[in-house]
Amino acid sequence: MRKLIVFLIVLVILLVAVDRVAVAGVERDLANRIAATADLSGTPTVTIEGIPFLTQAVSGHYPEVRFNLGTFTYGDVPVKNLRGAAYDVTAPLADIIQNRPDIRAGRVTVSGTLTRATIDKYAPQGVKIGGNGRRLTASGEVTLGANKVRFNAEMRVVLADGGIKIQAEKIEGVPDQVAQLVSYTIPFQGKLPFDVRVTGVKSVAEGLEFSAEASDVPIRG
Repeated sequence: MRKLIVFLIVLVILLVAVDRVAVAGVERDLANRIAATADLSGTPTVTIEGIPFLTQAVSGHYPEVRFNLGTFTYGDVPVKNLRGAAYDVTAPLADIIQNRPDIRAGRVTVSGTLTRATIDKYAPQGVKIGGNGRRLTASGEVTLGANKVRFNAEMRVVLADGGIKIQAEKIEGVPDQVAQLVSYTIPFQGKLPFDVRVTGVKSVAEGLEFSAEASDVPIRG
């Protein structure tokens, strides 16, 4: 009985070791494929969610694969902490071993951050952007005709054609024209990894965080 228990313990340890070695190999392969698909200069960090891994590998189906792409330039705008997840990934083990291109994700989501420095860079002259992480604010002094007008405003962030628009929503005690002088657009267009489409943007402590997604995405090597 004691020998059986020892054997079972050793077997479990071996299976766990094989599972971890196998997942590391597939994560490395997927990282290379994602780098090629997204046209990255470096290799992203990839994590296959779920334990045990071997059952996923045998079935060729991975419910969730997370990745971190680091810093990425979208058009002329730097994006920090670009990360995401691929869901319902179909990757037959034979295709991975033989480096076949037939690997797809049912859905891919991506998010990234535009820093405070980027937000300030595109702000009109005399406009200083602040905020508490949940909402952006603006303050400063702008020229209206021959006069200098000081203002404080709450800002609203919305998606617009060709960019992210930051517009004055609450600005009181000054002429209406000041709201137009304070509002501006950050150009945000180009090609994101996996051809995802930007679907939302919100204010966070680090700046502005956008979200994007795509369906039926090929992950080619």
